[in-house]
Amino acid sequence: MNTPIEFWIFFNLFVLLMLALDLGVFHRNSHTVSIKEAFTWTFVWITLAMVFNVIIYFWKGQQQALEFFTGYLVEKALSIDNIFVFIMVFTYFQIPAKYQHKVLFWGIIGALIMRAIFIFAGVALIEKFHFTIYIFGILLVYTGYKMFTHSDVKIEPEKNPVVRLFRKIMPVTNELHDDKFFVKIDAKRFATPLFLVLIIIETTDLIFAVDSIPAILAITQDQFIVYTSNIFAIMGLRSLYFALAGIVHRFWLLSYGLAIVLVFVGIKMLLIDTSFKIPIQWSLVFIATVITASIVLSFKIRNPKS
Repeated sequence: MNTPIEFWIFFNLFVLLMLALDLGVFHRNSHTVSIKEAFTWTFVWITLAMVFNVIIYFWKGQQQALEFFTGYLVEKALSIDNIFVFIMVFTYFQIPAKYQHKVLFWGIIGALIMRAIFIFAGVALIEKFHFTIYIFGILLVYTGYKMFTHSDVKIEPEKNPVVRLFRKIMPVTNELHDDKFFVKIDAKRFATPLFLVLIIIETTDLIFAVDSIPAILAITQDQFIVYTSNIFAIMGLRSLYFALAGIVHRFWLLSYGLAIVLVFVGIKMLLIDTSFKIPIQWSLVFIATVITASIVLSFKIRNPKS
């Protein structure tokens, strides 16, 4: 399942090019992202992912193409949890819409780096210590169970250990200074609340990665497939946030659907060394059905808490 180094280089150059176009051309100046722009970029990223999926099909075969698509679907669905957190953080700090894209851009950069580290570390652990696959499986089943009994998430920045440590290292202004992360006041450097928001988003993604990386490792251990499907899902997260921010609260059953998916892939991972293996085709159909059903039913069934 080894992939030649030139393919890794080409893919990462493509990612860097898209990031450069995003920040350097299309979002050079801070502005409020419109619904039309958000849906356009969401469509672009989904299309790019599907084109890449076709390339995987003709290059690596049907099995790897199905693994990529299944992994992408799982990561895309799990990323909606990030959107809930983004909304709460931006609301808590009262971050204007025109500054949110810059925070998410750099947040995604950090997420890409952390996900890459988690992916290679996870695959290396499974290859070196095979029993860790069972640990990942148990973690996914437990996480899925906890999602069924979850309570409403509250954003409490003052209790975030990374934020508290940062405040001890550097003073933070009480107000925003346009879209700047740092400012100089009386020859002294200060961080702005915008940078605190970035810290919270990064630490939150680190927590989410603990769930999402084992989930995709339950589908495939091909490093290239795991890495690329994760990157495509993360790269489209910003546009997905701006597209769904106004209606994402209506997906109240999605967390239950995701819980079922996590338990399913956890069981799939625990069964990996048994004679009863779940084919990737069945996994794809099951995951797609559960996610679609949870979204559709969210609109058809009224949330009792609303």
